[in-house]
Amino acid sequence: MNSVQLPSRRALNVLGFGVCAALMAFALYAQHVLGLEPCPLCIFQRIAMIALGLVLLVAALHGPGRTGGIVYGVLAGLCALAGIVIAGRHVWLQSLPPDRVPSCGPGLGYLFDNFPLGEALKQVFSGSGECAKVDWTLLGQSMPFWVLVCFVVLGISAVANGWRHTPR
Repeated sequence: MNSVQLPSRRALNVLGFGVCAALMAFALYAQHVLGLEPCPLCIFQRIAMIALGLVLLVAALHGPGRTGGIVYGVLAGLCALAGIVIAGRHVWLQSLPPDRVPSCGPGLGYLFDNFPLGEALKQVFSGSGECAKVDWTLLGQSMPFWVLVCFVVLGISAVANGWRHTPR
């Protein structure tokens, strides 16, 4: 019985990078064409997606051996995990009843200009009313939900790809 041959680790890293780039392109389209302004949690999700994409791109360009593949898999997994935490928090805020949603806070620029980094990040992750607003859906689910799904799929795929024993 013939086994199915997966593409090379390098090819799958290029594919993962392409998915991250496409997701970022859609985020920019949603912002600049559809007029959907990103909230602070959306911005941090973008940062995590860019970091994940960059790890996958560097892994693809480097084409490491077994140990390097594991290192890149772990790094990609950590970036995806950060994105999962941020997107998960965002989905949770959006699921709150209206009377439980935190009030809107100051903008991201103001927070980083006027508070120490730790305090600014704490305020961002506590969320605000603008983060709970759902202004785009696909199949009844919000953008942060779909970003969460993408982080889970990309993270699992990147870790599995990095840990598998295969030619470069």
